[in-house]
Amino acid sequence: MTESESPIQHPDRNLALELVRATEAAAIRAYPFIGKGDKNAADMAAVDAMRAFLGTVNFEGLVVIGEGEKDNAPMLFNGEVVGTGNGPKCDIAVDPIDGTSLTAAGRQNALSVIAVSDRGTMLDASSIFYMNKLVTGAAGVGVCDIRKPIGENIKALAKAKNKQVSEIVVAVLDRPRHEDLIREIREAGAGTRLLLDGDVAASIHAASYGTRIDMCVGIGGSPEGVVTACAITAMGGLMQGILMPRDEQESKRGIDSGLKMDYVYEATELVRSDNTFFIATGVTDGGLLQGVKRKGPVIRTESMVIRGRSGTIRRIFADHHASRWA
Repeated sequence: MTESESPIQHPDRNLALELVRATEAAAIRAYPFIGKGDKNAADMAAVDAMRAFLGTVNFEGLVVIGEGEKDNAPMLFNGEVVGTGNGPKCDIAVDPIDGTSLTAAGRQNALSVIAVSDRGTMLDASSIFYMNKLVTGAAGVGVCDIRKPIGENIKALAKAKNKQVSEIVVAVLDRPRHEDLIREIREAGAGTRLLLDGDVAASIHAASYGTRIDMCVGIGGSPEGVVTACAITAMGGLMQGILMPRDEQESKRGIDSGLKMDYVYEATELVRSDNTFFIATGVTDGGLLQGVKRKGPVIRTESMVIRGRSGTIRRIFADHHASRWA
């Protein structure tokens, strides 16, 4: 039986456009909480909105990576099934707000994100909180390797991109755990873009053509790493990740769930399918997407849809009647 004759339905482009409605809804509901200092309230509003809209989509989405497992949220938990139950069976990763602290503080680069792949192809990394990551664009494929010192990777990437090392910019979360990494990046001669939060947006920047960020490195959330892999594989970039358990108990929990420790996961192992979608809507302004804006009777959103099979990146601008979101 050929794939075209198979009774199994796979995610298609129409599904991606339906799911944009869910990220738009989450971003719009989070908008009133921007800069108000209450990240939990912002997250709850986004979760509720995303879950409501997912329930109207014709698919059967198994939440592999959700809010409940990591953030103690009561909805969109790992293992939950969302959608109408009709249509394709998919793995789904959701982050109603990637950057709740950014939203609460009114800072840039908060996103609402959904990633989708064929059922059974998305790595469930939720039992290990952190992952060490390296992300570049296509120039880094076969050139950079997370097992090498950061200085070597910077020099190799600069050569591949026909740049001076001093022109290379590396994004990294501004955390005490990265003090040595930041120092090594600067000692190598490259510049840093220190992130308060939200390494998903920075990773996509690193994999995009013509942006100011050349590489994104460091330890961040492992669920976000799997979400990011859906975008990076579609964009033809490089992504590698090593799970970083915080203690022996977490390590054992990961091993018991089938995860590999001290192992370099390639993007194609984080998501074992080219039939992927990455969908994001800006919550606050950023270099990747503009945030939600209220313009008189209209609420304006900007979203992006990255399709793995075609490698197409679409940007979607939408105006919503504000009276219908009161």
